[in-house]
Amino acid sequence: MYKRICELRKNAGLTQKQVAQYLKMSQTGYSKYETGENNPSIGILCALADYYHVSVDYLIERTDIKIPYSKKTKNI
Repeated sequence: MYKRICELRKNAGLTQKQVAQYLKMSQTGYSKYETGENNPSIGILCALADYYHVSVDYLIERTDIKIPYSKKTKNI
């Protein structure tokens, strides 16, 4: 997961500071996600998935498909 988060940031041409500002946290705190020193919360994973337009499953390496799921609702 850590490698994937780092790759997405670099491919987007962003700095750790820019992503940290988006997440409303310090650059140091964010960098610990990329090194694996800390695990991101579900909320942070969702925010990163939205930011990069990928699924959380892609971030946590459950799939190699980047496309996020559609937000369809069902009538029960």
